[in-house]
Amino acid sequence: MNTASAPQGARNGILSLTIKDKAVLYAAYMPFLINGGLFIPTNKPYKVNDEVFMLLNLMDEPEKIPVAGRVVWVTPRGAQGNRAAGIGVQFNGQDDTANNKIENYLAGSLDSDRPTHTM
Repeated sequence: MNTASAPQGARNGILSLTIKDKAVLYAAYMPFLINGGLFIPTNKPYKVNDEVFMLLNLMDEPEKIPVAGRVVWVTPRGAQGNRAAGIGVQFNGQDDTANNKIENYLAGSLDSDRPTHTM
């Protein structure tokens, strides 16, 4: 998975995230959030409740999916247990395109016993 990036100096800039592997998508997806969400690896400073806008590229699809959301948690650099630095972003639910595509890619996998990110 590529790490997300935001323009220099942009507090709530545009994040760009490319996920080309179903296993990576499964690990990043957070179906337990209302409207769904994703864990986005980034070293950029964000705060809980920051509004973010993502351009999400899934599985080599030709078009990026625009997704608006908000930060629901932050994992800082150097977190315990060698956790990846990043943010948990909850989709705002105004457009379900990203959530629907993710759930279609992961059909049958979401009910498995594999652990996912927890808050």
